[in-house]
Amino acid sequence: MTISYDVAGDGPAVVLLHSSVCDRRMWDGQWQALVGAGYRVVRLDFRGFGESPMADAPYSDAGDVLDLLDRLGVERAALVGASYGGKVALEVAATRPEAVTALALLGAGMPGHDHSAELRAFGGKEDELLEAGDVAGAVELNVDAWLGPEAGEEARALVREMQRNAFEVQLAATEFFRSSPEVDLGKVTARCLAVAGAHDFADFREIAAVLPERIAGPARHVELAWAGHLPNLERPAEVTDLLLGFLGGE
Repeated sequence: MTISYDVAGDGPAVVLLHSSVCDRRMWDGQWQALVGAGYRVVRLDFRGFGESPMADAPYSDAGDVLDLLDRLGVERAALVGASYGGKVALEVAATRPEAVTALALLGAGMPGHDHSAELRAFGGKEDELLEAGDVAGAVELNVDAWLGPEAGEEARALVREMQRNAFEVQLAATEFFRSSPEVDLGKVTARCLAVAGAHDFADFREIAAVLPERIAGPARHVELAWAGHLPNLERPAEVTDLLLGFLGGE
């Protein structure tokens, strides 16, 4: 397996799935707390992010997550997903419902969601910068777009580093093999916490609001008045407490 990952701790499994702006380092602020709380914690880099190379054959990120769980002997796990990682978490939970005990989703994407004009405009601007060879400009565009007003310089520097690395790895590739499985969200039976940031794009606020109606498992929606798209980087301790409470059954 070419996926880079970390695993530590003993107890119920918790899998951390990163945003497409980041890599597994985005969970540094939650890692030790989750391990210390008695969980077996797994975090990975999707292909083309962090230390995971690009793929040379067709694959899906959800399939990679399931393969990793099988390799580690994890039969059941809670999934914590940010942004794109939240979308992957939903794909995993719909594909193998019996394997997912809980879903904590932070600014999650959603399978089948059509991007708003605002989000398409952002993507168009990013494409323009990258096509012009302005990787630094594209990095700053992402840092400014995805971090809310509570983010400090340390968080901004980390996102800057992670996004630049992702661009460099992905722009060097000649082919892109990733696909997303077709999923039925009605098959998701895990209990779910859908978190949105009030300063995020409307797409992600709307997804968090409608998810409780789309999945079969019990779900609740929380909007954080202070947050942007990546709240665990903006107020790490507060989001850690939120996650620990949810994972503990609150």
